[in-house]
Amino acid sequence: MTKLGIISDTHDLLRPEVLAALEGADAILHAGDISRPEILERLREIAPVHAVRGNADKEWAEELPPMLDLSLDGLRICMTHKKKDLPQDLSAWDLVVVGHSHQYSETGQGKTLILNPGSCGPRRFRQPITMALAELQNGQLRVSKIEIAQAPPAPRIDPKDVKAQIELVVRELGKGRSPQRTAEKYGMDPALAEQIARLYLTHPGVTADGIMAKMGL
Repeated sequence: MTKLGIISDTHDLLRPEVLAALEGADAILHAGDISRPEILERLREIAPVHAVRGNADKEWAEELPPMLDLSLDGLRICMTHKKKDLPQDLSAWDLVVVGHSHQYSETGQGKTLILNPGSCGPRRFRQPITMALAELQNGQLRVSKIEIAQAPPAPRIDPKDVKAQIELVVRELGKGRSPQRTAEKYGMDPALAEQIARLYLTHPGVTADGIMAKMGL
């Protein structure tokens, strides 16, 4: 029996529960939006990794293919980040893996299973944190959805103090941490963290007060 761990959209976050679920996998498939090479390095400590480049994967990921066509234990697999980039005819593959939407789904097209494992990285809004495990035995594929239960983090910063949140995001960006990771770690609104990061990165040298002004605060 061959066991596959199937994940996507980690966005710079590998949860302990995800790593635990992947233990014992013979191979790991990552459908993109990885964010840092260290994520793949950590996954390779568990099993060989097959990954594609997502739209959030920048210069470091140029060597990752946008689409993979591979065979594992007789199972032919196609993987890309965005479903819209798939060829129209999927009949050549047994399993097609996509990501991007952060929403788990399993659909069929003839003999082909199209699987989106969802996101097991930072939570987006109230969407569940999911991944998939697949087992291949005697030519039969069985896929299991894994949903990772997690209570909402208690805010570690006053959600009413916008200036303090701006200063926090800027400080974490300086340490190389993504806005998604910062929001996850400190219990911030992810959309606010993204907005702050975007304003800061597109206006070099802007102060916290300047960012607040651009936000109309």
